[in-house]
Amino acid sequence: MTQSADGPLSGVRVVELAGIGPGPFAAMLLADLGADVVRVDRPGGAGLGIDPARDVTNRNKRSVLVDLKRSEGVEQVLALAGRADVLIEGYRPGVAERLGVGPDACLARNPRLVYGRMTGWGQQGPLAGTAGHDIGYIALTGALGMIGPPDGPPAVPANLLGDYAGGSLYLVIGVLAALRHARTEGGTGQVVDAAIVDGTAHLTAMIHGMLAAGGWQDRRGANLLDGGAPFYGVYETADGGHMAVGALEQRFYAEFVRLLGLGDEVPGRDDLAAWEELRTAIAARFRTRTRAEWTAVFQDSDACVAPVLSLREAPAHPHLAARGTFTEHAGITQPAPAPRFSATPGTLRRPPARPGADTAEVARDWDVPALVTPGGARPAEPGEAAR
Repeated sequence: MTQSADGPLSGVRVVELAGIGPGPFAAMLLADLGADVVRVDRPGGAGLGIDPARDVTNRNKRSVLVDLKRSEGVEQVLALAGRADVLIEGYRPGVAERLGVGPDACLARNPRLVYGRMTGWGQQGPLAGTAGHDIGYIALTGALGMIGPPDGPPAVPANLLGDYAGGSLYLVIGVLAALRHARTEGGTGQVVDAAIVDGTAHLTAMIHGMLAAGGWQDRRGANLLDGGAPFYGVYETADGGHMAVGALEQRFYAEFVRLLGLGDEVPGRDDLAAWEELRTAIAARFRTRTRAEWTAVFQDSDACVAPVLSLREAPAHPHLAARGTFTEHAGITQPAPAPRFSATPGTLRRPPARPGADTAEVARDWDVPALVTPGGARPAEPGEAAR
């Protein structure tokens, strides 16, 4: 089966050394945009511990099974790297080198290769060799400390902020920029060091500017965009649901107040000393109706109010359904490829890759020596896939 020509990255070949979290998500994004992504899985697995057929981050990819503990396995990966445009790995610093598939070995085989490295702490620094996860990375960058109520601990934003926003997306940006350089006249390949701490810190650029200008307080729940403002936050409804309010601009706030039914007796929004009184009044109004009732009140208005939906509810929202923001493929409801392109749209071409299922097909299509699937599974050494 040949790869679809759909997507702006059609023709780009990517090798993904199997890991978990931000690396596979970055490779999925490249695959959604048309790249031919070959995931190098290892005996014993390196996934999320769920049925591989339901691991959406492996959609649009093909998989080969390679044992990097064997010399023939190393040669197989180097052969793929020699035919690839991009290679992505998410091992701890030094592991790829010890296995024989580090940047020097791969770039020696293919000088125009873009070698993308996905880690939490980066390739250098006092913490580079230690284990970690999203929550620790965003904690050190100051991002976690901004989220949550002022009278409680920071709220954990799943692993979206660090792993995927500060990690995967920055890796993809770096890889694409390096790929453009490699394809210019005289261009060469290079290593992209995408550290989650770097990307997450970069995401806070606007806040640092506001902090320097005196427009942001370095504490939770005291600012315009962190729930401190009563007109930018989340309120409970009569049925235990929640509504999200983002009525920042004056004209949107006026529409919000009108539709909410607040009386003239409440304080104005510009009286910071009365923000708690205003918050209490808003909260009391929201508790008088259900989430569905308030959704109907604010629907199609410019009040900037939306219901807080669950993961299972979101795909059925009329706006998201009309846009096809979610789709069903291989029996799984999942986000559709993003962003959108007018001439070369991304597509869902293949279900999640099953480890080793495409070994012969990849060897044929990439014109590399036969990839021999290793016999017998051997578990990975502890910590090898840690970011």
